[in-house]
Amino acid sequence: MTSLTVPSGTASQAEDRADGKLKAPKNRVQFDLAPRSMERLNVLKLKTEAASYAEVVKNALRLYEALIEETESGKQFFVRDDSGALTPYRLFL
Repeated sequence: MTSLTVPSGTASQAEDRADGKLKAPKNRVQFDLAPRSMERLNVLKLKTEAASYAEVVKNALRLYEALIEETESGKQFFVRDDSGALTPYRLFL
């Protein structure tokens, strides 16, 4: 089982740290990953030089959210091949 900690969205519950900065409250999220999914997570962690699995997941969530917002606003995504030809990339079928 993989256990990830992600920050919650409520800064009002933040605690003070010794350096005077606010410490964001966190929620623990646990989920099971199939071996193939865990392998993909490991590869992404290595490729992105992320410090933790949580960092990979947080970055993936930010990207996923941005892609959904752009798609909802009617924008399209394209892939350019080596010859320069553009092909529409369907993110959400």
